[in-house]
Order: sequence, then structure tokens, then C-alpha cells
Amino acid sequence: MHARRSEVEERSPGRFKSVTPFNDIHDYVGVPRLVSLRLSPDGTRLAGVVQALNPDGKSYGTSLWEIPLGDGGPRRLTRSVKGEAGAEFTGAGDLLFGSRRPDPTVKDADEEVPALWALPAGGGEARQIASRPGGVTGFATGGRTVVFGSDVLPGDEADEAGRRKARKEGGISAVLHEDYPVRYWDHDLGPGETRLFAGTLGDGERLTEVRDLTPQPGRALTDEASYAVTPDGSTVVTTWSVPLPHGERRSELVAISTTADGSRRVVAGQDGHDFEGPVRISPDGRMVACVRSNHATVDRIPETVLWIVDLATGEGRPAAGALWPGDLVWAPDSRSLFVTADHRGRRPVFRVAADGSAPERLTPDDAAYSSLNVAPDGAVYALRSAVDAPAAPVRITADGTIETLASPVPRPETPGTLTEVTTTADDGAEIRAWLVLPEGASGEDPAPMLLWIHGGPLASWNDWSWRWNPWIMAAHGYAVLLPDPCLSTGYGPEMIRRGWADWGPRTHADLMAITDAALERPEVDATRTGAMGGSFGGYMANWLAGHTDRFRAIVTHASLWNLDQFAGTTDASMYWQREFGAPGSELYTRLSPHLSLEKITTPMLVVHGDRDYRVPIGEALRLWWDLRRSEVESKFLYFPDENHWVLKPGNAIVWYETVLAFLGQHVLGREWKRPESLS
Repeated sequence: MHARRSEVEERSPGRFKSVTPFNDIHDYVGVPRLVSLRLSPDGTRLAGVVQALNPDGKSYGTSLWEIPLGDGGPRRLTRSVKGEAGAEFTGAGDLLFGSRRPDPTVKDADEEVPALWALPAGGGEARQIASRPGGVTGFATGGRTVVFGSDVLPGDEADEAGRRKARKEGGISAVLHEDYPVRYWDHDLGPGETRLFAGTLGDGERLTEVRDLTPQPGRALTDEASYAVTPDGSTVVTTWSVPLPHGERRSELVAISTTADGSRRVVAGQDGHDFEGPVRISPDGRMVACVRSNHATVDRIPETVLWIVDLATGEGRPAAGALWPGDLVWAPDSRSLFVTADHRGRRPVFRVAADGSAPERLTPDDAAYSSLNVAPDGAVYALRSAVDAPAAPVRITADGTIETLASPVPRPETPGTLTEVTTTADDGAEIRAWLVLPEGASGEDPAPMLLWIHGGPLASWNDWSWRWNPWIMAAHGYAVLLPDPCLSTGYGPEMIRRGWADWGPRTHADLMAITDAALERPEVDATRTGAMGGSFGGYMANWLAGHTDRFRAIVTHASLWNLDQFAGTTDASMYWQREFGAPGSELYTRLSPHLSLEKITTPMLVVHGDRDYRVPIGEALRLWWDLRRSEVESKFLYFPDENHWVLKPGNAIVWYETVLAFLGQHVLGREWKRPESLS
């Protein structure tokens, strides 16, 4: 359903706006999205994973599509109610994927877990090639070897299915923890532990010689382990989390033989550092590329570098200079890599020599690239997106020429324009931002402005976002400012150092400077402004509320309110303690927004999901109570079944409708109207 012309005119009096999916949130959540790409080893086939609204309208499903490298259009490869996730080509050209497709051996459909499936290169029906009682949680291939992860209950592997059944029939959900952590983002850890299994691709229906490579791993593989298999299939290289005293952990890189003995050795490990994914093995099988990050302290900022390790000797070295690496892939000759990295509000592709030479920027445009794949001829296939463009498949040649490929999803027209704003902060640093302007905004008809503060805090506004999408606000007449203040990535270590252990004061000064610069533009109405933020951005929204009254309304999502409380209840307390120090230290007091409660006069909308374990619900409950007892005009939008982001289509609709209604009341001066979806 599309918004009628009269509805659009009412949202922005005097300024007609074109009708796009952004005018009606119901239309917007139904727009399909391309989320990843995978190229076959011979470079002849490109597959993509598409996320789209399920027929019931209550959830999203995924499917695999083939993207043509020449003439023709995209072709859907899979179709099931439970959907398909991940894509990996074997050397023979079969396409592997994970799915909860119906399993004839499982009587209760609610007990179906993800299994590993293969779609034959020559056509035909997909077949299940591996399954486990705890499901398949990821996979990688090399030669004829397939390595996959699975959640396994401690104890005898042979009777695991029976023990799982006994827990369910006994009504047992309890977990006895003997180490930290206990939760991760939006799910509980345990009672199972992630293990890696290896099997061999054969001529039969299923993997053969499936063996457990990591018995009794504890929490070593739990938190999004990244792994890759050598081209000959003999070794899997994976990140490996190691417990340390006082609840600390560090991540190493280990090599595990895929043979029956499963011998394991450390490839890269260093006190005070983490070796993290993505893990990529060179085509010649000699080197491994990953990301190395130091453990920050109150006085030392985090620094992340591309790290290259000799697989045989363990000798490692940094590459890519000061780049903060994202995705990466080896070139066919194993002498260089293609790497994405944040860079001044963009995320280009860089060519990085393995010998440590200075990186070379390959893509010259304003886009953000992801999901890198390289063909035998050296061409790079990737997803290209930007603040004003959702992800689409492209081919990048050696000279940086970008060729757009046919996409299985449409590109929605954005209702406005994107421009760049820069200013100088009080300490002399340059601060830049993207400014979204709605259609028709002018000096005669200026648009109200929303300041949107990114999360992280180590992040950048440089990409399309389906969750915090500024074009929805533009369709409703708002200009949206997307700044990169201190702590933003892509500006070198000094930008991070400026705000490290000084979150509120330094970031506040940067945000006010760039806000002032944006409000000087004639297309923006300086008298009607609001501020919004999520996660760290929510922290800053709370900080602004207690340190300025210049905004008519503030929306704070998944926000930090009481730093001492947050640091001890989040899912990764050890990380935050490194920056803020031991509980009770001076920084918790100096930087906590809750200590400025008595100064808050701006109306606030508090938004939080109960399954958010990164910023636990206690932050919102405490903030909401503090606002109520202080009689600050406020509302609390609570999602019992959502996590840090609010992902379900219906709840996303509620989120936008409530935010727009709240801003409409306080920024635009309209009468409060409770969203129909909440009636």
C-alpha cells in the first residue's frame, strides 16, 4: 500500500514529495534486501542471499539467488518456508547452505534445527549432507573437506540427542556457569558449547568420516568464532578464545588438523591482544590474514590492524598501515589482499600488499563496500552501498572501474538529497557529517532537523541502514544530520584518542559544532530540532539531555544511563572495564549521564528491548523511573521480545510510528496521537 498524495502533502505542508516506500512504514519493511555474496572458485557463478518479508508479514526469511555475470536476469535458487542462510561453493561447484528445512527424522517441527544442505552444480533438488542434534551454526570448505560448527552438550556425544530430550521433558532450562561470559548480544550461552566438525565431500548423499575436531572447547568457539580451511583441506584455522584471570579473555589464532587426531597449535597469540576475524587463508595455503586488536586501557586507545601470519612458522607482521580493516580477501597470486576500511565517511576497497607496503585505494567513489570476493582474473565482486543506496552487486576491475550487476532486489528511490557538511571543533579538529535533505527544502521552506548520533562508539555513518534509515524521516519532511564526531573510525587514531575515556564532554562539543554548522544552511530550520541516538548514540542522547536544552525532543534507544550499573551487567564487562577502570573509579562518576538528571527539561522518548544483553534493560528501567520521579515529560516504548536493534517487521513499524508521533508533537508542534499500531 502506498501513501496517498494528500497524506504526503499533510506531512510536509507546502512541499509535495514523491511517493516512495519510505512514505509508508508498512511498505518500507516489505522491501527485500541483498545481504551477502559468494563467488564460485572458478569465477563463473555468483550467488547472493536475499532477505524478504515472509507471507505472514511477521518475520523475514532468506533465499539464495544466482546473479548473472553476463546477460540475463537474476534467478532464484532456493525456496522454503524456513529459508536458507549462508552460501559457500565447493570446488566442484555445488552450493552449500544452512537451513531449517523439514527433516523427516524429526517428528516435532518445533524441534527442527539448522542443517547443512548442498545444491548440485548441475541442477536438481537440494540434499541434506550433515546434521547435528544442536544444529549447524556455520561452515567453511577447502578441497574436499567441509568444516562446520555445532552447539554440543558437554558429555558423551553419542547420547547427546537423548540428553537434550531429557532436559526438555524435565522442564529444565537452567545453566550452571563456571566461567565468564554467560550471555552474548541477545542469547544465553550454554548449556551447550560450540565445537567444530570436519567431514569429506564424496559421491554419496552425505558428508563422510565426520569427526569432532574440538572436544571440550569450553567457551573457546562461542562468540562468533571465525574460521577458514586451507585449500588442500588439511587444516582449519580459527579464532580461539582463552580465559584469563579476573574474568578477562583474549582471542588467539589456532590451526587444527582436520584429520582424525585433530591436533591443535597456536598460530598467533599475544598478551594484551586479540586475533579476530575475518580469517582468510591465502590461495597458496602459506599465509593467514586476520585482524589484531590491542586490549585498550584508560590511557591507551584501541588500535586494530590487518595481521598476516606465516601458517608454518607463526611469524606475523602488520599490514595496511593505519587502516581499520573490515572485510578482506586474498588476491589470486597470494601477494596482496583486497580490504575494506572506513575512510572519512566512506568504506572503500583498498589493495594491500602482503609485504607491508602502503595500501592503495581502489574504489574512488563515496560508497561503502562489503562481502568481497575475488575471481581468478583478479576482478573483485562485492556489495556496494552508501548512505543513499542499499546494497547492490558490483564488479570492480584492477583499475578501479565499477560495473553494476543485475540485482535480485529493486533499488528504492530516496526522497531527497545527500550532501556533506564540515566544520572545525573548538580544539581545531575537523568534524564532518552527511546531511540528508528532504525534497523541496529551501530557504523559503526550511526543514526541521534531527541530529542522529551513531553507536559504537567506534563506528562511522558511511553505509545504508535498514534499521536507522534517515530517508524515512526525510519522507516525513525532516532533514537528518549524520555526524562522525570523536571516536569515529576512518579518521586515524587521533580522532579516537580525542574522545577516549572522555565520552560525554568531548563528543558533546563535537556534536554541537557540527550541529551549528548544519543549522547555518538556509534549507534547515534552526528553531525546530530534535536529537536521536542508539547504544552509544543513546548514551550521548542522554548526555545531551542533561547538558543542553537546545533540542525540542530527544529519542534515546538502547541507551547507557548509569555507567557503573551498565559496566557490571553488560554481556562483556571486561571490555568496558579496560576503558573506564575498576568499578567505582573516577570515570564512572565523571562520565555517567544519570548524574545530570536534575538538569533535564527536554521531553524524552525511551526505547529498549528486553533481550538486549549488550545494554541490559536495567538501563532503560532506571532511566524511565528517574524521568518519572523527576516529572520530565517522557514516554517509554518497551519491546519484551526484541534485542539491541528491534528487528521484527511489526515492531519496526511500531518503532518508527512512535518516534514520528513523538517528534511530531514536540518538534513540529502537532497534537500527540497514539500510533494506531499500539491501539
